[in-house]
Amino acid sequence: MRQPLDPRTHAYRDDLAAADLAGQVDAARFVEGEIYQVQAATAPVHVAPDPDSERVSELLFGESVTVYDVRDGWAWGKSDLDDYVGYLPAERLSAEPSSSTHVVDALATHIYPEPRVKAPPLGWLSLGSRLTVAATAGTFSRLADDRWVYAAHLVAVGSRAPDFVATAARYLGVPYLWGGRSSAGVDCSGLVQVVLQRAGFRCPRDSDMMAAELGRSVPVPDDLGDLDRGDLIFLPGHIMIAYGERRVLHANATHMAVTLEPLETVLARLTAEERRVTAIRRLAPAE
Repeated sequence: MRQPLDPRTHAYRDDLAAADLAGQVDAARFVEGEIYQVQAATAPVHVAPDPDSERVSELLFGESVTVYDVRDGWAWGKSDLDDYVGYLPAERLSAEPSSSTHVVDALATHIYPEPRVKAPPLGWLSLGSRLTVAATAGTFSRLADDRWVYAAHLVAVGSRAPDFVATAARYLGVPYLWGGRSSAGVDCSGLVQVVLQRAGFRCPRDSDMMAAELGRSVPVPDDLGDLDRGDLIFLPGHIMIAYGERRVLHANATHMAVTLEPLETVLARLTAEERRVTAIRRLAPAE
């Protein structure tokens, strides 16, 4: 009996599926898909073509998605960074993708109509957004669409920020947002994914996927007293980063923000909620 594929990372519906799934799933037709690129600061990923449906992720400016169907203002496709499948507002995507040259390395930055700090900004970009830089003039970089970004907030595509714990700490105080991956709002696995991607890791989207795929398993000690900085700590439906000095950093709905907490405080809360740590994963440096 054929086992069902995870619909979070495999693009298939009863009426349509990705061509590479032919023979693996049943669908009325199979298509190759076309590459689109996010042209807004963020593009939410929904479980259905309905703005009131659950948001399960979001893509950042310049990230690409393979789109298999566009109708009624919604694009159904798969993120090229993590294979996550869902529906995105079509108006936030471009069917003419460009080759990215730079990545935003500031927590957030603005887009300007001219290289002048007093010019009213046209929009904003989050850490990890991907841009095509045409030229640099003074302290600003001109994008391919003739808009401008502060040059010091950009790094070349392919550069890494290997200390992902330090990168995660830059998000302290950012609001918690289910499905979020930006400095305007982030959830627990979204935070971990973005900072690991900046460190050079290919990282899945959801915490259960991370627990299955990232690094190597470490035995869970009774008091969590033998953790390394950067260890990933898993609870059912949640992930935290070991920060050091018996503290953990995580985006959480308890505080509705990214916080740095004493481990004892978190463990006491888990005991009160009858929850427990289920896994610890330790990463080797990204290759």
